[in-house]
Amino acid sequence: MKVILIKDVKGMGRAHEEVNTADGYALNYLIPKKLAIPATAVAKQEAETRRKQVVDRSVIDAALLTQNIASLVEARIVIKMKANEKGHLYDAVGAADIAKAAKEQARIDLPEEVIKLEKPIKELGTFDIPVASADTFGKFSITVEAEA
Repeated sequence: MKVILIKDVKGMGRAHEEVNTADGYALNYLIPKKLAIPATAVAKQEAETRRKQVVDRSVIDAALLTQNIASLVEARIVIKMKANEKGHLYDAVGAADIAKAAKEQARIDLPEEVIKLEKPIKELGTFDIPVASADTFGKFSITVEAEA
């Protein structure tokens, strides 16, 4: 039976793709769980339209991310955290903290999932933060300072 996937299904395909599957699997699992719909002519057209929209949206998002990364290179982002006298932070700085600081200080919306930290930051200082999404790469600097 040919079906069009509504969501990504592991081992089967991605959303908005037409796949051929066993009748029982489609009728008893995929369709009741709202993971797929029967592949009718109308459904095929709608899936193609949605697929184009997803591709267009990803192109726009990639361009916006590239622009945001370029803006962050010039911005100065400072995160203030509590630290001991040796310069070690009581709480680590993670991707969520960096994304929040970028939004508050530089007015740039940066998704957490594009920030590629090897490990959370646990010391005071200036750090280069790598950013990657699909084929867009870059980095910017943040400064972690002690709270007064």
